[in-house]
Amino acid sequence: MLRPADCTFSADDWSLLSKHWFPIAVAEDLKDKPAAARLLDVDLVMFRSEEHIVVARDLCPHRGMALSRGWMSEDQIVCPYHGLHFNALGRCTAIPADPNAAIPDRMALTIFPSVERFGLIWTSLVGDAPDLPAFDAWDDPDYQQIVCPVVDIAGAAGRQVEGFLDVSHFAWAHTTTFGDRSNPIVPDYKVERTDRGLQADYLSYVSNYGPAQKHLAPADFVWRRHFEVFPPFSARLIVHYPEQKKLWILNAASPVSARWTRLFCPLARNFDKDGSVEVVRAFNLAVFNEDRALVEHQKPEDLPLDLSLEVHIAADRSSVAYRRLLKQMGLSLVFTR
Repeated sequence: MLRPADCTFSADDWSLLSKHWFPIAVAEDLKDKPAAARLLDVDLVMFRSEEHIVVARDLCPHRGMALSRGWMSEDQIVCPYHGLHFNALGRCTAIPADPNAAIPDRMALTIFPSVERFGLIWTSLVGDAPDLPAFDAWDDPDYQQIVCPVVDIAGAAGRQVEGFLDVSHFAWAHTTTFGDRSNPIVPDYKVERTDRGLQADYLSYVSNYGPAQKHLAPADFVWRRHFEVFPPFSARLIVHYPEQKKLWILNAASPVSARWTRLFCPLARNFDKDGSVEVVRAFNLAVFNEDRALVEHQKPEDLPLDLSLEVHIAADRSSVAYRRLLKQMGLSLVFTR
């Protein structure tokens, strides 16, 4: 796969990121029609064929038409310009204007690997071995699994992930959801390296309940939030509630371009499993929209991996470790051109 001519990433950074897997769509949203997506400045088309999810470059090799504007016929995608048919392997099977002619080998789609996990469709532009984050609760029968609404963010994926890890902004950014400005202190915590990335246990008295439910937790309850980072742009949070209740949240930031991020958020919980799913989705959307409003106004827009470019405080341990991890991966200090 060649880097797009109008790519917003540097050549080296695009090459590195293109080897990783990212989500591009909610699986249940892909039904009987092709759908468009974009990853790392590459336009993609998705469709279901023969019970498989196919991800391909959104480009007909004949005259460059966007295949996402086409339709499905007998498990094959049909180009809306000249009616060419392509199967799940990307091979052209029919040219209506010349049905008896031999079909050139080059008349084929560029197909990318794909997998459906955690209610999402994942792909990689170069890699073939999924490096998906760990999210065991998704397959646990004791948990209820919910895919929350997608959030589009006019900002860099690294900035969004760092915000997800940031524990000192709760009291200021999330005042309408779970934050409390009278409780802004961040207790000491540690960040550790793992085989996959980073992890941190954060203990505090900041409740994870919304205003109408804060009374459900004992006044002296210590909330444990266990963060784990799966680079480059995924992180998982396990929130430990009273009475052994747990909420798992996957923050999977997909880099549409260098400064446009599509955020996917599956979650799972082992409590209130008969409660309203829409209430959960609405609350989660409200939390991430509070974050989005801030990320979209950060300068520089990119996440500075040179630690000297911004000033840090003790509460920034997670974000500082995350920046160091991305730098060690090989991303440039400000990874846009």
